[in-house]
Amino acid sequence: MEDQTWFRGNLHTHTTESDGDAEPEVVAAWYKDHGYDFLVLSEHNHLFLLDYGSGRDSSSCPLMIPGEEVTIPTDHSDVIPVHLGAIGIDRLVEPVYGDDVAATLQLNIDAIRDAGGISCINHPSWKWAFDHEAILKTHGASLMEVFNAANDCNNFPMPVPGFLSPTEIWDNVLSAGMPIFGVASDDSHHYHDFALDKDNPGRGWVMVESEALETDALVEVMADGRFYSSTGVFLAELQSSADEVSLKVRQRKDSLFLTRFIGRDGTVHDERMGNEVAYPPPATRATSAPT
Repeated sequence: MEDQTWFRGNLHTHTTESDGDAEPEVVAAWYKDHGYDFLVLSEHNHLFLLDYGSGRDSSSCPLMIPGEEVTIPTDHSDVIPVHLGAIGIDRLVEPVYGDDVAATLQLNIDAIRDAGGISCINHPSWKWAFDHEAILKTHGASLMEVFNAANDCNNFPMPVPGFLSPTEIWDNVLSAGMPIFGVASDDSHHYHDFALDKDNPGRGWVMVESEALETDALVEVMADGRFYSSTGVFLAELQSSADEVSLKVRQRKDSLFLTRFIGRDGTVHDERMGNEVAYPPPATRATSAPT
C-alpha cells in the first residue's frame, strides 16, 4: 500500500508499579525520547494509567494504551508461568486459574476479551513453560510474542529436542492452520544500567499501520495483523496480495539486507539480497535482517 503510515510501539513494559526499576513517567519519557509513538505499561495483574489531569505533561509521553500483564502460575507457584498481555482493556483483568496450561490460557483469553482488549500470549519459552500443543487447544488470542528481549526468554533455537524457541512454536501453530500474529517486545524492567544481562528498553517493537494514532484504531488493526515486528529493521514499504508479497527496507548506514520467505513447517522458499524484494506465494511470512 502506498503512503503507508506506521506507528512504532512497545506492548510489554514494566515500571515501579510492578517489578521495573523506574517510575512510569520516567519510562514513558524514555520511549517518547527514542521515537516511540505508543506504549503499553503492562504491569503484573495491575492496570496503571498516567493521570494527565494531575499536572503531568502528556507531551512527554507516547500515546498510552491501557494494558496489563495477566500473570498466572498454573500450579500456584512459579514453576509453569502463564502470562498474557492484555492490550486495550477497559478494566483490570483478574487472573483465572485453570486445570492445566491450555485451560488457563483460554480462561484468561476470554477474560481479556470481556474487558474489551486483545490477548498476546507472552514468552511461552520462558522457563520452557509451554509450547504449540497448549496454544493449539485455545482460540481467540490475536498475538503471541515471537521475540521477547528479556535476557532469559530463550528466544533462539536450542539443539535439544523438546525445547522450542518462540519462533519455532509460532511456526508450529501457523503450520497447523491457527492464525495468530507474531510480535516483538522489550519486556523492559531496567532503565538505569544498560547491559546484556539487563532487560533494557529499545530492543524489540512493533510497527503498526494505522490511519490514526488512537487507541481503538491501533488495537483494531493489530488484531487484524496490520503490523510488522522488528529488532532493528525498518520498512519503507510493505505490500501483500494474492499474487505477491513485496517489501522495501529502509537503508541503515552501509548495511546489506537478506530477506527469507518462509512457509509452512519452517520451509525457506527463497532468500533474496537487497533493499527491495518480492516473492509470490506460497510463502506465508518474511523475515529481513542486516547481514
